[in-house]
Amino acid sequence: MVTRVWCGVLRQRFKVMDEILYARESSIGVDEFIDVLRQSGLGERRPLADTDRMARMIAHANLIVTARKAAKLVGVSRALTDFAYCCYLSDLAVDREYQGHGIGKRLIAETRRLAGPESMCLLLSAPDSIGFYKTIGMPQPDNAFLHKRER
Repeated sequence: MVTRVWCGVLRQRFKVMDEILYARESSIGVDEFIDVLRQSGLGERRPLADTDRMARMIAHANLIVTARKAAKLVGVSRALTDFAYCCYLSDLAVDREYQGHGIGKRLIAETRRLAGPESMCLLLSAPDSIGFYKTIGMPQPDNAFLHKRER
């Protein structure tokens, strides 16, 4: 892995695959985050109009993996992890124009790799995405519980 500074953001470079650069980034811009969520369809389930809240979502995530084409954010995995036992993959979004090319699967793989082999990886699927997770072979637990957010 090569570490470099790009647009003032610390990045760990992985590989360029089909002109897509996958990297761990310490932060991403709130506008580009909102845009990729909107373009992916996940934006319907996120508070996109509340930019302060969206900025806090980025600021407090401790594992952000991106997929970029020519510096444009086309996919993102935003997670919270202790790098020792658990990893909650809170957002997985790929711009609709780039879906169906393995980007989401690769973002999950990079997130899991970076969280470490001792960490489990958990996510809650949007109803329209359940088929995707089944297709890529992600196990589906039957022992999860959830308190939904109040707002």
